[in-house]
Amino acid sequence: MKAKNQATMDRLNQDELQAACSNADNMAGDAAAMEALRKAAEASVVYPADGNYIGDWKNGNVVAANGKGLQWNDDPSEPNGGNCYACHQLDPNEVAYGTLGPSLTNYGMRGQSEMMLKYTWAKIYNPHVYNVCSHMPRFGSQKILTEQQLKDIMALLLDPNSPVNQ
Repeated sequence: MKAKNQATMDRLNQDELQAACSNADNMAGDAAAMEALRKAAEASVVYPADGNYIGDWKNGNVVAANGKGLQWNDDPSEPNGGNCYACHQLDPNEVAYGTLGPSLTNYGMRGQSEMMLKYTWAKIYNPHVYNVCSHMPRFGSQKILTEQQLKDIMALLLDPNSPVNQ
């Protein structure tokens, strides 16, 4: 491998969480170490300063469908996408979606209580809060998506008018 454009060699350096999850068999019996990693993930979550979690679901749909960003041939001046459909079903009418993650259709049926907003935000921001060795990217803590993009994804998931909830 070699560095090219924004795909640099630092991608090969694992942080403590990645190293632990790469050696999950060694961590299986170490509940204290796993809890320490989970607490560190929880501490990394930054909630919106303005208290507003919900953006525009139409913009969120664009982010969810966009798989570009952080690859050597992507234009770094363009925003990254979330590529959510690679792992999840969101829109029940979508014909192509991944199955690595759970279906998120009708996610908004859970409501928009403060607890639900914070849970969903944290799950997108750093999913290791809830599953230490999650395969889901740390969209917020790794600065893959901007705060506004995170708000737009939140709207896609929670807005009753979003195709996710139809």
